Amino acid sequence: MALPACAAPALRPPLQPERGAPARTTCPRRHSRVEAELAASRPGSVAASVRAGPPRGVSRGFNSQQLLDEPLKASSSLAGAVRAPLFALLPRGRRRRMRDLRRRWDLGSLCRALLTRGLAALGHSLKHVLGAIFSKIFGPLASVGNMDEKSNKLLLALVMLFLFAVIVLQYVCPGTECQLLRLQAFSSPMPDPYRSEDESSARFLPHYNFSRSDLLRKVDFDIKGDDLIVFLHIQKTGGTTFGRHLVRNIQLEQPCECRVGQKKCTCHRPGKRETWLFSRFSTGWSCGLHADWTELTSCVPAVVDGKRDARLRPSSKDRRGSPNTNPDANSPSSKKARNTSTSGKNFHYITILRDPVSRYLSEWRHVQRGATWKASLHVCDGRPPTSEELPSCYTGDDWSGCPLKEFMDCPYNLANNRQVRMLSDLTLVGCYNLSVMPEKQRNKVLLESAKSNLKHMAFFGLTEYQRKTQYLFEKTFNMNFISPFTQYNTTRASSVEINEEIQKRIEGLNFLDMELYSYAKDLFLQRYQFMRQKDHQEARRKRQEQRKFLKGRILQTHFQNQFQGQSQNPSQNQSQNPNLNANQNVTQNLIPNLIQNLTQSSSQNLSQKENQGSQKQNPGQEQSDSNTSNGTNDYIGSVEKWR
Repeated sequence: MALPACAAPALRPPLQPERGAPARTTCPRRHSRVEAELAASRPGSVAASVRAGPPRGVSRGFNSQQLLDEPLKASSSLAGAVRAPLFALLPRGRRRRMRDLRRRWDLGSLCRALLTRGLAALGHSLKHVLGAIFSKIFGPLASVGNMDEKSNKLLLALVMLFLFAVIVLQYVCPGTECQLLRLQAFSSPMPDPYRSEDESSARFLPHYNFSRSDLLRKVDFDIKGDDLIVFLHIQKTGGTTFGRHLVRNIQLEQPCECRVGQKKCTCHRPGKRETWLFSRFSTGWSCGLHADWTELTSCVPAVVDGKRDARLRPSSKDRRGSPNTNPDANSPSSKKARNTSTSGKNFHYITILRDPVSRYLSEWRHVQRGATWKASLHVCDGRPPTSEELPSCYTGDDWSGCPLKEFMDCPYNLANNRQVRMLSDLTLVGCYNLSVMPEKQRNKVLLESAKSNLKHMAFFGLTEYQRKTQYLFEKTFNMNFISPFTQYNTTRASSVEINEEIQKRIEGLNFLDMELYSYAKDLFLQRYQFMRQKDHQEARRKRQEQRKFLKGRILQTHFQNQFQGQSQNPSQNQSQNPNLNANQNVTQNLIPNLIQNLTQSSSQNLSQKENQGSQKQNPGQEQSDSNTSNGTNDYIGSVEKWR
């Protein structure tokens, strides 16, 4: 056997290496194994080569079974060179490692062999199963035991197509959200986009009876005129997030100007230096920190019309009444609301409510971090409460680090029934003087006042229903938000773990808020359902009008084409049809009548829509609907008469 060129220098007398230096090789790496064999055949250099590790270019995991187990025998091409076994020359520790390496290599090869044979058996079984199915479907084209090449290719194509369809389906419709994978996909309607935030159905069983005027909230908000939105911000109800939506997330002709690093934004009317929004992020705390209903109804008119803030003063001409008043209400609270609306007819009050237990825990966590709300004025009947009327629950600068038990034990804690107190008219119960009337009567008056004020507000939302809150605000004020609201189910209150006993005690401390929230939630969901049904009816009416209009256009085009065809061959048509002149006259008269009827019906529908938006529903509305459909009936009757 001819030796490679790199092996020739190895047959020459070896150079004596330095003492203690390992033997070096100069052969290229692809011939390093031959060089190692030649170097191992010489006495004195084998031990040095072995101690230096594997030759250059050879990894430590190479197959060295022959070199370790069998003695290296001389080859005929090496002229009887003596070879010594490498395994005997290795140290004891390295020999142990080499044995472990050989065992691992043998175990890996065994696993690979078992896996290969298993996959082969599985493929063989799958081939027979698919062959049986294929033979059942296609009959003589294939058999169970022996399939020709053509059937194998077709079977492979079908399998690949099925796998590709499964991959595409999982990519397009991940999880269980795909409507095509549900049993009722073709029978059930599309899911409600407002249902995902709380997993509650759009229809529910109402517990309170509200009139149509209570459910219908349509505010003809004129941002260029004198209308003003007043936001009543209750602590820990998500009012900060909603307030930012009002100044940063509404599509307006002239958006609010918000500068970086400043909380307040400038929300001017188009072409004027007057504000249309009275809130924390537009005018600041002009009536005090977190002013309640009693403070706002007496402070806002004075701020807007007073000299201390002339930029907020709207023009005094042509003031219109606010729709959030109820002239039929006889309660003292409703009278107070009416008087307030009389002095400022363009004020539209809005607020946000929250579940009382979650709000209470959130306020406790906020107080733990050092919040005190000392800047709140609590002005009632022109004066703030005295220290005897409204004692403090803590003695230091703040109540930071307060435990929940101490927070609940304070009898003067304003967190108890805060939502009822801030929405009611405190002048009806003597403000903060608890000696005016018994506690039971006081609680009843406060609750009824809060319910009445909440019902007659232009709008209120719930923290637990962000998307529905956005929907009702847009429908009420005819103002659209740029981006949708986000429902945050993980809050600081949700991170507090309380047992059932503590929860019941919190509900007992906030029993008025619990009843008010139940009332507000029922009214809120009924308004939402009412507005959704109204939208569906409006969409159905528009589709019917479009179908009628398209039908009229088709008939008009048909009559015009027929008239033009008859006018092109007057002599032939005259000979075939002696009554052509009469038909032409009827056609010429019918086309303008059709256009006139369609115009009248569309104009009547538009006028009816405007009347419905500005007036309440009355028995005469059905008559107007019948009058609207008369134009369509006359038009269809004229077509049938002509035919």
